[in-house]
Amino acid sequence: MGRADERRARQRGGHRAAPKRRRSTPAAGPADTGSAGNRSAGTGSPAGGKPAKSLIRRMFTWKKILGAFFGTCLLIIAAFIGLYLYVDVPEGNPAAQQQSNVYKFSDGTVLARDGKVNREIVDLSKVPRKVQLTFVAAENKSFYHDSGVDFKGTARGILNTLAGKGKQGGSTITQQYVKNFYLNQDQTVSRKLKELVISLKVDRETSKDDILAGYINTSYYGRNAYGIQAAAQAYYHRDAKDLTVEQGAYLASLLQAPSQYDWSAATETGKRLVKARWNYVLDNMVEEGWLPKADRDGMTFPVPKEPKGAPGLDGQKGYLVELANQQLERQLMTQDGLSPGQAENAVMYKGWTITLNVDRKKQAALEKAVKTELTSKLDTKKRKVDADVQAGAVSVDPRTGKIVALYGGQDYYKHYFSNATRTDYQPASTFKPVILAAALEDNATTQDGKPITANTVYDGTSRRQVLDQGAKVGFAPPNEDDHNYGKITVQNAMNASVNSVFAQMGVDVGMDNVMGTAKKLGMDTKGMQAVPAQTLGSMGASPLQMAGIYATLANHGDKVTPTLVKSAEKTGRSVHMPDPVGGSVLSRTAADSVTSVLTGVVDDGTAKTSVASNPLRNGRQVAGKTGTSDCNRSAWFNGYTPGLVTSVGLFGEAAKTGGTGCDDQPVKKGDHVTLKGAMGGGRVNGGGPPARIWAAYTFGVTDKTRFDLNTTQGAAVAPTPTLSWSQTPSQTPSQTPSQTPSGTPSRSPSQTPSQTPSQTPSQTPSQTPSQTPSTGPPTEPGTEDPLDPNDGFDLH
Repeated sequence: MGRADERRARQRGGHRAAPKRRRSTPAAGPADTGSAGNRSAGTGSPAGGKPAKSLIRRMFTWKKILGAFFGTCLLIIAAFIGLYLYVDVPEGNPAAQQQSNVYKFSDGTVLARDGKVNREIVDLSKVPRKVQLTFVAAENKSFYHDSGVDFKGTARGILNTLAGKGKQGGSTITQQYVKNFYLNQDQTVSRKLKELVISLKVDRETSKDDILAGYINTSYYGRNAYGIQAAAQAYYHRDAKDLTVEQGAYLASLLQAPSQYDWSAATETGKRLVKARWNYVLDNMVEEGWLPKADRDGMTFPVPKEPKGAPGLDGQKGYLVELANQQLERQLMTQDGLSPGQAENAVMYKGWTITLNVDRKKQAALEKAVKTELTSKLDTKKRKVDADVQAGAVSVDPRTGKIVALYGGQDYYKHYFSNATRTDYQPASTFKPVILAAALEDNATTQDGKPITANTVYDGTSRRQVLDQGAKVGFAPPNEDDHNYGKITVQNAMNASVNSVFAQMGVDVGMDNVMGTAKKLGMDTKGMQAVPAQTLGSMGASPLQMAGIYATLANHGDKVTPTLVKSAEKTGRSVHMPDPVGGSVLSRTAADSVTSVLTGVVDDGTAKTSVASNPLRNGRQVAGKTGTSDCNRSAWFNGYTPGLVTSVGLFGEAAKTGGTGCDDQPVKKGDHVTLKGAMGGGRVNGGGPPARIWAAYTFGVTDKTRFDLNTTQGAAVAPTPTLSWSQTPSQTPSQTPSQTPSGTPSRSPSQTPSQTPSQTPSQTPSQTPSQTPSTGPPTEPGTEDPLDPNDGFDLH
């Protein structure tokens, strides 16, 4: 290379070119010269040699990568060996870690001690072979030939735990047995690793039959049943040795979610899921060759028997314990990320001391009121219908959200499911205050643009077509006894529970707004349609839900979530329960205005005789609303004083199969049936037994106080104009709701011209024969009285 070439190379490369390497031979021939020239022309090396390797390629060679991989594997294996040698199989937990739970009243007095574990260990030979296989088919088809561990599932469970997802995944029968018998339900990586090691050792040291026996004897099946023998008795009232394959498949299916899959308490979704699980188990048995397909094809789902209460939970104790457990489980699901099954297993018999908000004196007073005003008057020998009467009640302090008393039924042994929390009956007209609350909160107007207030005048004609912007919506509900009220104020319509008025108001407000307000106040509206028929309270609701709604109204619009559990503690653990009182979901003015209007229902409306005229009232200010559903299947009174809200519901539930219902369909045990005729009367209205129970209880435990209302409307702050309306013979003059002086009620053709507001019932003009007192109490829809409302609409 010449000097000019070297200079150009320096300019391009930024450095002086390296001198050429010279061969050692003094003279090169033409061939050598050409070869050297070719080498110097190569790339990647100034001297024309092989290209230099990059730093990354030198660091990450295949040999080094493979070496690192195998090294990591060796470290993991070494660590696992160390863990395997370090972790021993512990002694089995005493009684598989089952302990008594202690439940206390708010004052610390013991309510119940639930610690007698309902379990009887049975030898595997006592369980039919195919029933044994249902558990294998449900949980771990490879059980008889695996090593006791599902490594893939365990790894997924560890990753889920690290990610905070809570629910573990992919455990074998051996792992589940180890978790039940040797360990606990904690959701930690260390517990999962111990489970892995112990499962391998147990599988090596213990026979598969012993592991399966331990698994089915330690598992929890719901209904307070631990082990297959207790489960067989709880669900099918027979011993484990007498179980069929179909029944065994159901019990095996339960282990995934005992409460959710309990047929007697399951929702429609729960029933669908457990049936799918049941089919999955049997199909797996056919696939594994454990069950002939012909036998499988002939099998039908084995509906379990009615449940029985657990020992020691008689009277109201079982209902209180059940709700306390449910609320604690929900908190653990929220706080710890547990699944429903895990939460239930973490609560039942785990040594908790659970203090309730229940006031011992108020609880006794509520039980006494129900007995005095209801159960002592039921005579099943004289009247079959008396056996169909169920009562439920929940009492809440609206300032704190504490459930101070609860009535779930006559006895937990006799009626396993709590009437206080059941949501399968219509709340009927007790839903009407929600419609008014939505109207006031949204500043809604009538069809002609007038603001909706307590004094707004509506058309109270029975069966009046509901209109929306002048168009009929296809809904025209009757009033009680098909009564026409003509022009009537909202206040008086609430007093008399006029269906036609609130049906129109619901459309005026917008049913989406109405149902939205119901949800904000505490009603579970999931799956409910926002249609005008809901204005009659045709959805399902429980006394617990209704107590929460009315408590929120009483608490000036601040959300109240009725809470039974005050505190829950056990060794090394204390669960913090959320505050039952939340922020505002309704303005104070709207809430207080509804309260003011509801005082008129007590003083001048459907609850006057039982509540306002009760000699025990002694000047107490009361707000409330009655409700009676279609066919008189349920009757309600939801009422409150400034310091106590109580919802009382009566429900018609068939005590046995037989006869026909209001819809002319055969009645089965547990069906919804009419309350008519109970206690020797006619129609059971919300202003009757439910209101009397409420008054007997409330007036015995509350002081004389008055509402602090921020409103200028409603009966509590303004005189209520009087209104004459036709009464049934069962009503006294004091029950007569009022009408504004500006209008008189219009009459149907069978009725005489309207009377003046000053007239008393004794002055009521003569009526058609079907309305005279000689006809007796009003009858049910679809029977002999043509003036009763159609089936499907509430009464008042």
